[in-house]
Amino acid sequence: MTESLSGENQATGSPLALQLKSVSKSFGLVRANRDVDLSVEAGTIHGIIGENGAGKSTLMNILYGLHRADSGEMWIDGELTAIRSSADAIGHGIGMVHQHFMLVPNFSVIENVMLGSEGGSLLKEGRTATLKVLDDLGQNYGMTVDPEAIVSELSVGLQQRVEIIKALKGGARVLILDEPTGVLTPNEAQQLFEILKVLRDDGVTILLITHKLAEIMAITDAVSIMRNGEMVGHRKTRETNPQELAELMVGRQVLLNVDRGVANPAEPLLAVEDLSLTSSGGQELLKKMSFEVRAGEILGVAGVAGNGQSELLEILAGMQQATSGSIQVLGQTITAKDPKDPKSVRAMGVGHIPEDRHHHGLVLEFEAQENIVLGQHDGALAGQGKFLDNRAITAHCRTLMDTYDIRPTNPNLKAKNFSGGNQQKIVIAREMNANPKVLIVGQPTRGVDIGAIEFIHKQLIALRDAGCAILLVSVELDEIMGLSDRIMVMNAGKQVGILDREEANEQKLGLMMAGLSSDQAA
Repeated sequence: MTESLSGENQATGSPLALQLKSVSKSFGLVRANRDVDLSVEAGTIHGIIGENGAGKSTLMNILYGLHRADSGEMWIDGELTAIRSSADAIGHGIGMVHQHFMLVPNFSVIENVMLGSEGGSLLKEGRTATLKVLDDLGQNYGMTVDPEAIVSELSVGLQQRVEIIKALKGGARVLILDEPTGVLTPNEAQQLFEILKVLRDDGVTILLITHKLAEIMAITDAVSIMRNGEMVGHRKTRETNPQELAELMVGRQVLLNVDRGVANPAEPLLAVEDLSLTSSGGQELLKKMSFEVRAGEILGVAGVAGNGQSELLEILAGMQQATSGSIQVLGQTITAKDPKDPKSVRAMGVGHIPEDRHHHGLVLEFEAQENIVLGQHDGALAGQGKFLDNRAITAHCRTLMDTYDIRPTNPNLKAKNFSGGNQQKIVIAREMNANPKVLIVGQPTRGVDIGAIEFIHKQLIALRDAGCAILLVSVELDEIMGLSDRIMVMNAGKQVGILDREEANEQKLGLMMAGLSSDQAA
């Protein structure tokens, strides 16, 4: 893709909204960006993809003024520009919607949108102007939202809409979206895409940061690929495919869809009946959940984050006590009156890959070899005598590092010094190597590179085929549909319905995730 200093793509003759030339940024000895070039045509949706640590967020933070590049140039609308702060970026028409929203929850919509542009001490003029902006954006782009609604009471999709409105009110003609669909239902994501298309057609340039290749193919006009801090490729979306993009991201061939084969489910190993949880403040977090998971199957749990999935996992793992209901695990019963702690649950034959590996899966200051025997350190793996056998632990860790492709293969390296994907592999190696009869899995590929995702999916299928009963919770609908034999949908702490894999599709699951029953969704 060639361009001139006049801000025009010489290959297409289209004007460029922005150009980055030889941009580099280091944090200590770590080079986050290395001589990165990027050209984005005005009025397009341009995707930026790459594995974790590829440098995407650093590059966008430089563009938005949150970081300053060590070297390189930035051109906005054909003019050499210095952006030293987010205020500079906003002044040059660049807005950013962060993955974690920057809203004041107990303020109303109009109060949040007015922040920073109040229009004087009496606020009247600023309020009138903001109401007009909200009305115009609602009519022109379909971004209708109640100005007086309290932000904390809005759905996640509407909160994101408020963030976009804030950016547009600030004059943004270049809009950066960082992983915008991570917290949305499929229907909310589709609504967002429709809004982005209208914005694009009105001349707004959109930079979309996402790890979801299906979204890149569905919504973008062009895509740039980063790997190890460098820009390794640019493609017109219509001229590429997910397989090529995945290989550019990882640097090798990647199997996007794991061959899952046909499940052969047997007897139920985990059965939950009328499981309920009420918080100390009286909020019903789980409401009479009932389901079972059979040997040799994966039961996927679909739902937008925050609908009771985390509480369900913690109760099943013994980390939290239910208010009422019962759990049958391999013939043993757990009730609110007779709860079990995590050690007791593990002794029953239950493995647990937690949602948050940093807080519940690893001790980050411990070495890899210490983490890989956590919960098993009083067994034969750690030695036969009264004291831990460090040689046996080290040898065991090296074996699992080879088997589960954990890099670097250094048992003495602290867990905090591994990448997110390799930290996850340490947890997975520990839990799967214990040969659990029941495995409870929360967000197995959260923050994990595409190459590691492929490996983790293969391991889950292999464990299923060995007869394990697996409960899989994930906010990634593609992951749920790709791995599950049956899919249970949760909304507001309730089970909305359970579908066989063959009858599930994205639209039906999306409607159920929004609260419709399976019959209503059909």
